[in-house]
Amino acid sequence: MDIYDSAIFFGTKLLATLTVFTVCMMLVGLMTLVERRLLAFMQGRLGPNRVGMGGILQPLADLVKSIFKEKVLPKEASKTIFLFAPIIFVTVAFLPLVVYPFGPVVTLPFTDISFPLYVTRFDISLIYVLAITSVGVYGIALAGWSSGNKYSLMGGLRSSAQMISYELALGLSVVGVVLMSGSLDLVNIVEQQSGWGGMRWNIFFQPLGFIISRKLCCRCSVAKEVRSC
Repeated sequence: MDIYDSAIFFGTKLLATLTVFTVCMMLVGLMTLVERRLLAFMQGRLGPNRVGMGGILQPLADLVKSIFKEKVLPKEASKTIFLFAPIIFVTVAFLPLVVYPFGPVVTLPFTDISFPLYVTRFDISLIYVLAITSVGVYGIALAGWSSGNKYSLMGGLRSSAQMISYELALGLSVVGVVLMSGSLDLVNIVEQQSGWGGMRWNIFFQPLGFIISRKLCCRCSVAKEVRSC
């Protein structure tokens, strides 16, 4: 691979990474609005409906508020670790996106240019996702410890223990899919279920396993995100 091909390769990967990051950040704002409206409906409230039509611009207002929000640093905090801990948590949340297959290899119309709808792939991408997401425990534990407050430390340890305990069950929930596909590559897992008009999905071969894994995965995912069950 010469210098020109290397530049094209890295440029393509960088563009793909920025695209995935931008789309996911926009989805975060949208899903935040959906969650707030859903919770408001469950609690008999209106929810955000002032900014834009039906509150559609509320995520933008939240972004502006966060930018100008005062930065509070506890007096007894370890400044470096206290500022670095949230970076760990956010980083491990976005790193798994590079192996998620968003679609097959596509070809631009009227050209010979083709590219896959994922940033990269390797044989153990599922293990990579489980391993990277488990590092988020350090972000919460370090944030609680570095604040210099014993109550924050206890809260960080509690949340860390919750994440670790549910990670085990979350990992078990994907065993059935791995056994069906015979691979730890996420692209292979998706391709193994393609064709037949959607009739090759693993849900049709393991309906009971789907029901059990779905309930287990949903509960563990909510708990792993340190949300209330």
